[in-house]
Amino acid sequence: MKNSTTNVQENIASDIAASGVYKTVTLEEPLTRGDTLITSVQIRKPVAGELRGVSLMDLGNLDVVSLQRVLPRITLPTLAPHDVAKLDLADLMALGSEVAVFLLKKADRPVVYPNS
Repeated sequence: MKNSTTNVQENIASDIAASGVYKTVTLEEPLTRGDTLITSVQIRKPVAGELRGVSLMDLGNLDVVSLQRVLPRITLPTLAPHDVAKLDLADLMALGSEVAVFLLKKADRPVVYPNS
């Protein structure tokens, strides 16, 4: 029997695949979580409620504390705040840059996001 967290993650993964509004970031320095090696992370466009408690200005400026709050809400596998704290700086910048692009209006986004 699957637990509710697994079901929620499967639903999110299904929604991500259906929406096309996501980006896969390959980590330069993989994360280790127990016996699992995380080599890539899917990041999806957040909705307003997932940005609660975070300044949009700070998020757009790639503030580390803001990213530690938001990334666990929009990544698959879900990155916990302590996972974000362990990220290589290049990987944190790559994930943060994707979040920043999601904050832009469609007309201002790079062409690599045609479905977003």
